[in-house]
Amino acid sequence: MIPPPPGNRIGLLGGSFNPAHEGHLHITELALKHLALDRVMWLVSMQNPLKSTEDMASFDERMEHCEHMARHNPNIIISDVEHKLGTTFSADTLGQLTARFPKIGFVWIMGADNMLQIDQWKEWKSIFDILPIAIFSRPDYSESVLSCNAAMHFSGHRMDALKSAELVDATAPAWMFLETPTNPESSTRIRSQD
Repeated sequence: MIPPPPGNRIGLLGGSFNPAHEGHLHITELALKHLALDRVMWLVSMQNPLKSTEDMASFDERMEHCEHMARHNPNIIISDVEHKLGTTFSADTLGQLTARFPKIGFVWIMGADNMLQIDQWKEWKSIFDILPIAIFSRPDYSESVLSCNAAMHFSGHRMDALKSAELVDATAPAWMFLETPTNPESSTRIRSQD
């Protein structure tokens, strides 16, 4: 049994969190503020299908580190829902979550780097059809967001970022790009220093 997340407006930030870092906290705080959310759930994946298993910390270690990183923010929920559902792909996870909790307003949160390569994800178009999507600026990636394949494909469904608090209530497909202050931290850089 998977309990419903507390609140009616929930942001979902997925990833391997290998490891979680200040950049994840930064985008979470921006999402809470700009999207007027009750909570943000960090959906810790068992394994990102597009990433190598090499240098991947164990699932338990990554969960524990997420909990440590988020310990000072009660509005962050660290979730092992993909493990419980047995899902590997974001489209499957998001489909099941929205079906199980139809009264909750969910919004998918991504950095600009993920938007540029989302068209490589399994059933990526269905993600846009399942729930609204908020894309936040990331260093070195933001300039290309609006010209990437996904943005061009769903160009007619882009919302004005000035209406960010309305996104979670929008009918999918709906997405916006929020040009917000960035945090340069990345999991790749952290692992390269180890």
